[in-house]
Amino acid sequence: MDEVMTAADVGSLGGGNRALYGSPPSHNLFPHNLPIFSAFLAFALAQFLKVFTNWYKEKRWDSKRMISSGGMPSSHSATVTALAVAIGFEEGAGAPAFAIAVVLACVVMYDASGVRLHAGRQAELLNQIVCEFPPEHPLSTVRPLRELLGHTPIQVAAGGILGCVVAYLMRSSS
Repeated sequence: MDEVMTAADVGSLGGGNRALYGSPPSHNLFPHNLPIFSAFLAFALAQFLKVFTNWYKEKRWDSKRMISSGGMPSSHSATVTALAVAIGFEEGAGAPAFAIAVVLACVVMYDASGVRLHAGRQAELLNQIVCEFPPEHPLSTVRPLRELLGHTPIQVAAGGILGCVVAYLMRSSS
C-alpha cells in the first residue's frame, strides 16, 4: 500500500509549512519578505534620487523625474539588483531562485544600457528630423517621441550599487 504524506506529517517533521509553501506561515497582513521590500525600496529610492541628480546636472528642480524612466541612477538596475542580493541573503547563492534573479538582473541591466539607450538616441534623431519638416508635411504635427529611455553604463552601475546597499541594509535591520 502506498503511503501519502499530509501537511500535518510534514509539520511533525519540523518543516512546518515551509517545506510546502517555501516560507513560514504568517498571520500578518504584510508578511516580512526581504526580497520584495528591498526591491521596492531600491526602486523608490532610485526614483527619488533622480530629482537630485537631475538638479546637479541641469541646475533646476524637476519633480517629474520621480516618475520618468532614464537618468541617474537606474531604478531598473537598483530594483533587480536589490531583489537578487536579498534572495541571495535569504536563500543562499546556490538556490535556484538566486540564479533566476541574477539572470533577470543581467538581462534588465543589459537592456537598460543597450537596447533602451539606443532606442532613446534614435528617438532623439527622429525628433530632429521631424522638426525640419515643412509645416505642410503630414508628420510635422506628430507628437515628439520620448528620448530619455535608457541608461549609460555608469547610471546602470550606480543603480546596481544602490540595489546592493539597500538589500544589505534591509538585511541588517531585520
